[in-house]
Amino acid sequence: MKRRFILLFLLLTVFNSWALAQGGRSLPDVLQAVKVNKPPKVDGILNEPCWQKAPKISNFTQRELNEGQPATEKTEVAVVYTAEALYIGVWCYDSEPQKIIAKEMKRDFFSRSEDSFEIVLDTYHDRRNGYLFVINPNGARRDVLIGDEGKQINLSWNGVWDVATKITEEGWFAEIEIPFSTLNFPDKDEQIWGINFERNIRRKNEQVLWQAWSRDYDIEMLSLAGKLVGLRGITNRTPWEFKPYATLGLQNERDTGFDNIAKFGGDVNYRITSNLKLNITVHTDFAQVEADRARINLTRFSLYYPEKRQFFLEGKSVFDFRVDRLAQVFYSRRIGLHEGEEIPIIGGLRLLGKEGGTSIGALSIQTAKKGDQPSTNYSVLRIKQDILWQSYVGIIGTARNARDTSNYVGGVDFGYATSSFLGDKNLQFGAALAGSRTDGEKMEDNLGYKVYFSLPNDFIEYDLAYRVVEKNFNPEVGFLRRSNYRHLYTELQINPRPSFLPWVRKLEFKPLDVDYYWNNDTGALESFEAEWRPLGIGPKSGDWFEYNIQRIFDRPTVAFELHDGVIIEPGNYWNTRHEIKFFSFGGRRLFVGNSTSWGGYYNGKRTSSFFMTRLNINRHLNLTADYAFNYLRFEEADFTTHEVGGRVEYAFNPKLITSLYGQWNNDDQEILLNFRLSWIPVIGSDFYFVINQVWDTSDSRVKLQDIAILSKIVWRFVR
Repeated sequence: MKRRFILLFLLLTVFNSWALAQGGRSLPDVLQAVKVNKPPKVDGILNEPCWQKAPKISNFTQRELNEGQPATEKTEVAVVYTAEALYIGVWCYDSEPQKIIAKEMKRDFFSRSEDSFEIVLDTYHDRRNGYLFVINPNGARRDVLIGDEGKQINLSWNGVWDVATKITEEGWFAEIEIPFSTLNFPDKDEQIWGINFERNIRRKNEQVLWQAWSRDYDIEMLSLAGKLVGLRGITNRTPWEFKPYATLGLQNERDTGFDNIAKFGGDVNYRITSNLKLNITVHTDFAQVEADRARINLTRFSLYYPEKRQFFLEGKSVFDFRVDRLAQVFYSRRIGLHEGEEIPIIGGLRLLGKEGGTSIGALSIQTAKKGDQPSTNYSVLRIKQDILWQSYVGIIGTARNARDTSNYVGGVDFGYATSSFLGDKNLQFGAALAGSRTDGEKMEDNLGYKVYFSLPNDFIEYDLAYRVVEKNFNPEVGFLRRSNYRHLYTELQINPRPSFLPWVRKLEFKPLDVDYYWNNDTGALESFEAEWRPLGIGPKSGDWFEYNIQRIFDRPTVAFELHDGVIIEPGNYWNTRHEIKFFSFGGRRLFVGNSTSWGGYYNGKRTSSFFMTRLNINRHLNLTADYAFNYLRFEEADFTTHEVGGRVEYAFNPKLITSLYGQWNNDDQEILLNFRLSWIPVIGSDFYFVINQVWDTSDSRVKLQDIAILSKIVWRFVR
């Protein structure tokens, strides 16, 4: 009887999800842009005549909490434009404006913890790639580049645009200015763009969209976006953009005395056509970039660090090519960095754009000689051709050429995607193949390849992938965590939303999540990890809890040192681990989260825990802190690791921000402090003042080891 009830419940949930998703579109789904001779004043007060005359859309539908129901608060949007820029007016009415949650003012704020409004623009109307602009009631900005309908996301892109907001007794309101020079779009007399909008009312955990409001979709699903029409006679052909920089400062390493720092360089951007942009960079500098988080490695593999440098973030989604999650053909941190140390960049070229349905990305960078690192050229070419409605085929080539050695990689890939499988479900599959050639090495066993299949839907998520990396596959401009393996990955997750539990927003059950790694030569099992999630629960309060069970196998073939005095010998190691995670609702002033796991680890035991918290004092001041520890017990020794991080951010306004970031761990025995003041004097230009310190804590007396004091200005000139 119980089994029949569960089966009936699952069938009803599937039917309910199917029925609701038929309404993923909402009419009207076309928005008319109106041309104006005089631009509106960007002040958040939408009182100009152009806003009264422009057509508005207001048909927003809930994705959360009650899928398919009308929004509980009224939202209106209108679009006007001049020859130079697009202007978007947003009316976020609110019946309880005193309860609006607006925590931050900084750029790239964490939008999931407060009220926000999102705009996506598909300027080529290719239904694949676009620009995402996010704002909050304080006027904070966040911008994202979207590739392949969200499969590739560039969170660190910073475009040139502006916003002003106003909170009143009726709600909050915004005016957004996006210069056409910020966007790439076809050279046509009349444009049709994809466009969509999303509003988040955080205290209600309510998410409403204009289009693509089904839980199977999101705002990144550009194939289901609405249309923006009426754009005539516009151009983004600001032919030249010049951004020189100057960095001045002092640096004292290892108490050797202060050295003067003076660096000059810049970028020149030339728009060859409305679709193609050439970037020339000279003496590229990253003085303002925050240091990587120091991490303690308790595995036998290399750690992966994300790219933070702005120059390499533009076009990131175009260059993305992987044969496994951590087997990338192009990894931009290979350029200008070696074991965490900066290698000077002499200069380089980058070409980005799209002609018709063909995306093009080309990059060539020359680094200088430093120490034992020779002057080296790094190059990559990537071409992707759109096919069908949401699919593509592509090629890639990379090259690394130093004084007496070179490495080349070539690859092909394709991806098929549809959001109309079985009527309105998502389906994806594809494949990739790459091969490498290195001077002095044989051209055999040098391939990496994959095939994958995915059903990324709200109620049922399923993934299946098979990947192979041969022993001589060597992408020297990429990232390879391990080699000479075959990898099978499969995952099934079921996410019911039971109506008989009115306080529950979503449940998660994961009956299957398995990674197998075999040695590609011998076929022997190298490692295995299976995870089961008996329960994940998300109440309507916005909190989250989950419990996971893991079965893990690892077979190192050579001994490695895990920690001082702890050697893991070759052998077969089977272990069972348990994990509990809890995260509180991010909309509260105080957020807390914890992930704790325990169980076997090789021939010992390991208990790990990670704590994080955020405290919002007011819209100007925010505090964050985190702490991670690992307690490991082996016959040879017991040891504990500690990692601590903290950040204080104070925003005078959305364009003048200060932050102090600190980190420490008991492995490096160093405190790293970073103070940064960032100021945007005019949109597109930046000023930074940075102080970096390294304190040695290995002795009883804390000692200042390194200090750097830097100021940097980047100014944008347009012709």
